[in-house]
Amino acid sequence: MRPYVRAEWSKLWTVPGTVWLLLAAVVGTAGLGAAACSPGECAGGDPTRTSLTGLHIGQCVVAVLAVLTIGGEYATGMMRLTLAALPHRPAVLTAKAAVLATVVLPAAAVAVPASLLAGDGPSMTDGPVLRAAVGSVLYLLLVALLALGVATLVRNPAAAVGCVLGLLYLFPIVAATMADEDWQRRLEKVGPMSAGQSIQATTGLDDLPIGPWAGLGVVALWAAGALLAAALALQTRDA
Repeated sequence: MRPYVRAEWSKLWTVPGTVWLLLAAVVGTAGLGAAACSPGECAGGDPTRTSLTGLHIGQCVVAVLAVLTIGGEYATGMMRLTLAALPHRPAVLTAKAAVLATVVLPAAAVAVPASLLAGDGPSMTDGPVLRAAVGSVLYLLLVALLALGVATLVRNPAAAVGCVLGLLYLFPIVAATMADEDWQRRLEKVGPMSAGQSIQATTGLDDLPIGPWAGLGVVALWAAGALLAAALALQTRDA
């Protein structure tokens, strides 16, 4: 497995824009969080969730990075060389996921606390706030893994980015148009973004369509399903 991880690590850092995308994830997440929860504007409602508004930017950036991790190889035809040099295809995908997690987790671990500290948000020493912070870091990681799986299935980078963003935002948009509140809650329970971002909530938990950790579990199921389908497709399809 070590040669696979080493190869994917080298390729990731030769992808144009990797460093800039990671910086954009941190700056965009923290910057929007600071703007949303500036002094005097974060007193009502759920200050923690308001401080973490920047995750809407962060999830888009890490999704693009994840898509480029494999989509760029399909776009250039390099995937054929990769699979010729590293013939165990599930190991290739596993190595890509491991390397992606290695760079996304530290970026998320900086971006999320920075979002809470940059504005006028609550202290992370509070239990629910700490849960929201840790869960938000995991949420960004799961979105990246979901995007990796989708990109492996779709192959085309632009189409993969569109599919991932559509998957994230489609459920909340459709739910908002539903007149039936029961169907609204059902859609919010199964949508990866609407369910996953319930981890940010620290107040009014009884009013959420799904609990914080259960919501994060929904995103984990989406990511696991996408990666499993990607592994099967990678194994059976021609490069």
